[in-house]
Amino acid sequence: MFRCIRRALSAALLGASFVALPAHAIDYTDLWFVPAESGWGVNAVQSDNFMFLTFFIYGPDNKPTWYSADLQWNGVAYTGGLYATQGTYYAVPWNTANNLTTQVGTATFQPDALNAYQATLTYTVNGIGTVVKSIERQTLTTIAIGGSYVGGQAGLYSNCNSSADNSSYTDQYTLGVAQTTGGVGTFTFVYAGANATCTLSGPLEQHGQLYRIPGASYQCTGGLQFSANSATMYEIKATAQGIEGRFAASLPNGCQENASFSAVLVQ
Repeated sequence: MFRCIRRALSAALLGASFVALPAHAIDYTDLWFVPAESGWGVNAVQSDNFMFLTFFIYGPDNKPTWYSADLQWNGVAYTGGLYATQGTYYAVPWNTANNLTTQVGTATFQPDALNAYQATLTYTVNGIGTVVKSIERQTLTTIAIGGSYVGGQAGLYSNCNSSADNSSYTDQYTLGVAQTTGGVGTFTFVYAGANATCTLSGPLEQHGQLYRIPGASYQCTGGLQFSANSATMYEIKATAQGIEGRFAASLPNGCQENASFSAVLVQ
């Protein structure tokens, strides 16, 4: 039997000691490229609603050309000016008098509406033309995420057959993450407040700094008892202190669960 009400009540009792924090925007900081066009790309560094891009592209002489962009979020995309810069020859002391920045066009970074690892890059260079590219995060190395963690989770049950089951919740947990050499990830959450253990597991997809499990199995025992085969874990990211991510699942009784989690590595 699916018992989301018990979880909500248990989480409410924890309210004095655990407060859910506001969800932050997706972080698009990464190296972006077109897989079929390896050799050029864009570095994106995001700071809240601002994004700075550096391009490593080539001019009509096939030699490196330096462009950068300062972009602001407008609710749909990051957009702003495209700049060409010049400065002091790197082998001699830096001279600020040689530094010159000129706006030469515009640029737009529009994230994909369905995921956090694809985007459309559009940039216009005055007098030359407009370039439109479908880009994605570039994976450099396999990032280790296995370990033991402790953290908090905020979630929502919605669209349940019984409206009484629709509720938000917060939970504290310990988390064990196992990552096999074959690329399977298993996340075992032990929720003290709900007296439950929940496991999500499936093949990991790595996209740059992010992991994703598009077809995770999802099972809970104890205070929560159910099994669901249509769960997705996404935006899983190793942080300086631990791990964070989100998941969505279709549960028994028609319920949809959406949750965000973050945890600190303890070993």
